[in-house]
Amino acid sequence: MNGGADLGGMMGLGPIAIEKDEPLFHADWEKRAFGMTIALGACGQWNIDTSRYTRENMHPADYMLTPYYKIWIDAAVRMMKQRSMISETEIETGNVIDAPAVVKPKLKASDVETVLSAGGPADRPAQGHPAWQVGDRIKTINNHPRTHTRLPRYARDKAGEITKVHGFHVFPDSNASGLGEDPHWLYQVTFTSRDLWGEQGNAADTVSLDLWEPYLKALQ
Repeated sequence: MNGGADLGGMMGLGPIAIEKDEPLFHADWEKRAFGMTIALGACGQWNIDTSRYTRENMHPADYMLTPYYKIWIDAAVRMMKQRSMISETEIETGNVIDAPAVVKPKLKASDVETVLSAGGPADRPAQGHPAWQVGDRIKTINNHPRTHTRLPRYARDKAGEITKVHGFHVFPDSNASGLGEDPHWLYQVTFTSRDLWGEQGNAADTVSLDLWEPYLKALQ
């Protein structure tokens, strides 16, 4: 499941209407939802891929109708409940009832800028050699897992060209499901618009995606 990354390639969901002087947040509750998600992520109870998977693991109709940061806060609540960090009664009453769960490092307000600037590197020491090199023509697999993946639906079973080898990186499909990091080689793959959407695509346009080696196969 890769809801967020799929939307840009689906018919009827564009073009994007650009809002002039758009603010970072449209309401105060969005700021709080964003802040809570960042603070919870620093507790070490889940990884970024699990967080993404939980946000995207919604019925498509609900995903489309739910405000962006409402998706974030609902996912955070689900993950906290799964790990006994909060109960349904506490959510309903707004009061702490059970003893707080023991968590790893807590994110202090004074450390937020430093932590966000540092990011969460996902590259790992290389093992073996990449199967593909810049200039190689490949084809993506045609796989539709019910769990998390970073291969968008519109780019499955499509021919493209390797335009960069990023290195050896954590594999989100495994990491999101608690199966370990299972790192693989990561590539920038460039597709022509017509490779993806046929004659409806603009012949001058290209789309580049970062895709892991298990998503790719030799172009026959």
